[in-house]
Amino acid sequence: MPHLTPIEVVDGFVSLRPWSAVDADALVRRINDPDIAAFLDLVPQPYTTADAHDWFAIAAEGWRAGTSATFGIHVDALDGAIGGVGVRFLTDLDDGCAEIGYWIGAEARGHGVATAATLAAARWSFDTVPELARLQLRADVDNLASNRVAEKAGFTREGVLRAQRYNARLGRRTDFVMWSLLREEV
Repeated sequence: MPHLTPIEVVDGFVSLRPWSAVDADALVRRINDPDIAAFLDLVPQPYTTADAHDWFAIAAEGWRAGTSATFGIHVDALDGAIGGVGVRFLTDLDDGCAEIGYWIGAEARGHGVATAATLAAARWSFDTVPELARLQLRADVDNLASNRVAEKAGFTREGVLRAQRYNARLGRRTDFVMWSLLREEV
């Protein structure tokens, strides 16, 4: 696993900051959005302050263990963390792969925030982890906005993972589009 040091990443108009207790109110407020809950089905609903603090502990452990780097997304014009982006380093970095994911609060949608944050996290990942060759991203086929972000961030659509995961909130198996971004494409 890579050695990861929690760090703020500033890229254009977005700042990515490791999650901390000061983000609790903003995280709870934004994660309870039904549009986010539909696609982040593994996140408890309703989402509470206790859930946020549990997440902060998990996020901090990911940094310590070198298994993941998760950030709150901040922009000057909006209050608190307005979304999240994270990179999960797959268990065998000998293959040079990691997975990136993101979500964005309603008031920041449609303004390029998710795309900018995804690119910032991708650049940081490739700069920080020399053995990383590929970032992959899975987006529910029905999450058109998330798929647009992947495309705008320069990821290549590879195909559809049919019935890839069961979504308990939707009560059915869901298909995911697989996207990838290679080191030389950033």
